[in-house]
Amino acid sequence: MIDFYTWPTPNCRKVSILLEELGLPYEVHPVDINDGAQHALDFLAISPNNKVPAIVDRDTGIALFESGAILLYLAEKHGKFLPKEPQAKAEVTQWLMWQMGGLGPMAGQAHHFLKNNPGKAPYAEDRFKTEVARLYRVLNQQLDGREYICGDYSIADMASWPWVSRHEWHQIDLADYPNVRAWYRRLRLRDAVQNGYHVPVFANEIPTG
Repeated sequence: MIDFYTWPTPNCRKVSILLEELGLPYEVHPVDINDGAQHALDFLAISPNNKVPAIVDRDTGIALFESGAILLYLAEKHGKFLPKEPQAKAEVTQWLMWQMGGLGPMAGQAHHFLKNNPGKAPYAEDRFKTEVARLYRVLNQQLDGREYICGDYSIADMASWPWVSRHEWHQIDLADYPNVRAWYRRLRLRDAVQNGYHVPVFANEIPTG
C-alpha cells in the first residue's frame, strides 16, 4: 500500500498516473497547497522540502519526495515502464531528467507569468514563452517516428504529459508541434491517464489539444 500525498498539479499527476498504470493500491492524502498544508510538521517529516508529491511505501517504510525520484522508485520496484537494458534505461532516465530540469520548471515559470500575472513582467513573459517553445520543438523532434518519447511507453511519457496537458497555460498551440499533438492525444486515451489526472479531486478538464 502506498500513502500518496498530492494536490492537482502536473508533478503530482505524474505519480498518480503511474500508480494507476501499475494498478497499485494507494491511499490519497490531499495536501492543500493553497492553504499552506505543505508546511504542516507531519507533512514535513515526509517531505522536508515542503513540496508535493510525496509517498510512503508501507511495504518498505521508504518515504520519498520529488516526483522523478518517486517515478524511478516505483518503476524499478515493480519492473514496469523503465527498461532493464542499460542503454534503454539510460535513455528513459535522460528524458525524465529533461522533463525535471527543463520542461517542468520552464513551463511552471510560464504559468506564473503568462497565465497568473500577465503584464507584470514583459521580459519574463517573453523569456519563458520562448524557452517553452524551444522545449516543445525538442520534444517534437524526439517524437518524430516514435509513438512514445523513448520508443516504448515509459515513465518519461508520464512525467512530461501532465505538463503538456497545460499547453494553453504557456500559450502553446499543439498544431505547431504535430508529433507532440499526436503523442498527447495517444496518451489521453489511456484509462490510467484519465483516472490519474483527476487525483485527488476533479480540478479541471483535460484540454482537447
